[in-house]
Amino acid sequence: MTQRTFAFIFARGGSKGLPGKNIKELGGLPLLAHGIRLAQSMDRIERVFVSTDDAQIAAVAMQFGAEVIDRPAALATDTASEWMAWQHAIDHVRALGLNFDVFLSLPATSPLRSAEDVGNCLDALQADVD
Repeated sequence: MTQRTFAFIFARGGSKGLPGKNIKELGGLPLLAHGIRLAQSMDRIERVFVSTDDAQIAAVAMQFGAEVIDRPAALATDTASEWMAWQHAIDHVRALGLNFDVFLSLPATSPLRSAEDVGNCLDALQADVD
């Protein structure tokens, strides 16, 4: 049985350490675009969502073909729980009537991961590893 895998990238605005980091260019692409392109390049990933509270990040996400989830400001603070942002994204996707088996989080701040690494993680899940 084939599992439906959706990729989620969480990119909030308001970084204090490096303002605008998620849309700053790295290697000629906005940081956020690396994760989007990686997910799009993998046949095993059906859809790519970016959860953000920031209009500029949302615009970049859409420019690169991701679907945007508008994250509430309360879930985009320095102290907000990542788990709650994940839950919000899952609830949003389900409210659209979409079902999936695998929630794949691809942090925007890890642009150098490879499709092979992500594939190995997905393979491990299919081998009954959490």
